Amino acid sequence: MDWGRLRALQYAQIVATSRVRMVVHAACALLVMWLYAGVAPAWIIGLFAAVLMGTLVLALRSDKEFSTDGQIRVGREQVLRRARTTGAVALAWCVPVAGFAVFGGDAERASTGLVLAVLILGSTLALGAAPMATAVFGGITGLAAIATFAWFGQFGAAMSMVVLLVAVAYGVTSVAHIHITASLAQAGVAEQSEVVSLLLREFEENEADWLWQIDLNRRIRGASPRFAFALGKPIEEVEGMPFLELISGEAWETGQFPPSLHDLADRLKRRESFSNLLVKVSIGREHRWWELSGTPILDNSGAYAGIRGVGSDVTEQRESSEKIAYLARYDTLTALPNRLMLTEALGDALRYAEQWRTRCAFLMIDLDRFKSVNDSLGHLVGDKLLAQVSARLKALMGESELCGRLGGDEFAIVIRDASDRGSLERVARSVIARLSQPYEVDHHTLYVGASVGSAIGPRDGNTVEELMRNADLALYRAKDDGGNEHRSYEPSLHANAEERRQLEFALRQALEKSEIELVYQPVVDSRTEAVVSFEALVRWNSAHHGPVSPGKFVPIAEDTRLIVPIGTWVLEQACREATRWPEHVRVAVNVSPEQLFEPDFASAVVRALTASGLDARRLELEVTESIFLRDPSVARASLEQVMALGCTVALDDFGIGYSSLGYLRKISFSTIKVDRSFVQGAAQNSAESLAIIRAVVAMADSLEMTTTAEGVESAEEAELIRKLGCTKIQGYYFGRPMQADDALKLFRRRRADVEERLRA
Repeated sequence: MDWGRLRALQYAQIVATSRVRMVVHAACALLVMWLYAGVAPAWIIGLFAAVLMGTLVLALRSDKEFSTDGQIRVGREQVLRRARTTGAVALAWCVPVAGFAVFGGDAERASTGLVLAVLILGSTLALGAAPMATAVFGGITGLAAIATFAWFGQFGAAMSMVVLLVAVAYGVTSVAHIHITASLAQAGVAEQSEVVSLLLREFEENEADWLWQIDLNRRIRGASPRFAFALGKPIEEVEGMPFLELISGEAWETGQFPPSLHDLADRLKRRESFSNLLVKVSIGREHRWWELSGTPILDNSGAYAGIRGVGSDVTEQRESSEKIAYLARYDTLTALPNRLMLTEALGDALRYAEQWRTRCAFLMIDLDRFKSVNDSLGHLVGDKLLAQVSARLKALMGESELCGRLGGDEFAIVIRDASDRGSLERVARSVIARLSQPYEVDHHTLYVGASVGSAIGPRDGNTVEELMRNADLALYRAKDDGGNEHRSYEPSLHANAEERRQLEFALRQALEKSEIELVYQPVVDSRTEAVVSFEALVRWNSAHHGPVSPGKFVPIAEDTRLIVPIGTWVLEQACREATRWPEHVRVAVNVSPEQLFEPDFASAVVRALTASGLDARRLELEVTESIFLRDPSVARASLEQVMALGCTVALDDFGIGYSSLGYLRKISFSTIKVDRSFVQGAAQNSAESLAIIRAVVAMADSLEMTTTAEGVESAEEAELIRKLGCTKIQGYYFGRPMQADDALKLFRRRRADVEERLRA
């Protein structure tokens, strides 16, 4: 490909738009100078005008270099010179962007940024075919604008400029791709025309490139210069040499010919025609691929005189085809077989099992806690971790086992012969044990586990699709059971999956059908036993399925992100109901991680408070530690926004997950909730549970937080919790989750009791 000619086609657009670009730059410069007239010193405005004028003159002269009569090629040095002049113009524009900004206000800086955005977008349209010029201008001026906005605290404007640069980069890439594709096509047509002309001339001279001819003894006759060049020898050395000797390399001595050369030798020996025969040849010590066609030659008497043919070197195309075939069946990150190759291997294993009355197996593997590693340490660390996982899996494989990557953090193993029933369990256990060992990645020690689901063929499925689906169901059960487990497929899993599918379908319509409702469980002061708040709990009474347990439908809602609209409705409904209670009573609402990571979560809280009229101090949001595993910075920012409104935040289920004192140091929680498992353990005199509750109470007191003990079901448990120092108690002993009207009656009953005592 003649890249000089291609660059000339690209940079022709610069010449065509030169005058328009100069006018636009001048107009934008006048606008900026008008903005800062009387604001910035006159000398710096004049300096900007002079510098810009000088750089524009340089750019105009550089443009003329590309329009020289007769020039059809552009060199790299010319391209670099044009980039330098563009850089000079960009630096000139940095004067008002950074220099004028000191004297102006937010409005002037924003207006200058807008003018700059117009110039960058105009550059994209005018210079899109020559992306280097646009990249230089947009990169220099854009970075200057971003730095200036950031320096003066205009972070919104800085982010807008970042978004603009990303959009411009994408647009320039697209425009350049389209232009270069068209230019390549145009250049290709011209090149093909030249090649055809050359071939025709050489055919007329009987020395056409890649014309080859052999005689009765299969020796080269009438070799053309291009054929000799392809053989890597002068014409005089080629003429009269055996054709097969020239293209077989060392194999001529050893007799170990590639199959394609055997095929060619047979066709030459049989003196038959052939077309587009792919042959692996050896030129010196280099292996190449040739595509040959040949036709027998007859002399004047009609007797066979040899074979004449046409050939071409297709090594690059062959290597590209092999690479495409490799990429189609192997994962680029881990070099393991991908989903396509795994399905092909599973299909072969199924056919083998049916033919020989044996068993095969398919294991699906999902990494536990991989998402938290990916989210907290980044995709680069995650990719390196996946590479180490794949190496460990590969080392575990036996002769009849093939492992591969399905995608993401999912892997799979095909066991061709699983007749030994214990072999499947051994493979699964060895995978879990090996993948659960610590990893060292970029100075990080990482721990991830593995869950495995398996299906046996043809017992659990006669097709690849059935086996993969059933192994996936088993894997889902393993994850459901806490992870780091192996579960085999059972027919009952289908029923569970179908039930889940039906529940998901019904849940999508539950809000519209008013099937979702709230109940409220009281939280009392541990000393006075007066109600201080209610926790709003969601319930689903399905018209089709009846009452559905929250433990069953909440995970479905979170997986499908239906928890976001449901959570918003719960928040609004709870705030409305709380306005009917005494002013000292709060309402606590559980917040899912999916809700918290919504960009408008704080806005949803504001809307709920505004619509209900509830004081923000009476709303408490309950979150679990799992929110910090996904993206701690986003979680913290969202919680700080709602706390700034006046809402309080409680940390629920503290101690049963990935507890970290760092959470308590970074976020000012109002309450720590002690899980019911510790309360029950303390009631059974468990030393561990007692120690944990005492430690949580002491820590909360030192951090000026309150503690709520959950799951208190008897007077004895209440007294124990009171002695341990918890400030609030929640549980069946003081009230089960109740309807809104029943919650309201508690206050009316207490008010009546107080009035009766006062009368007495």
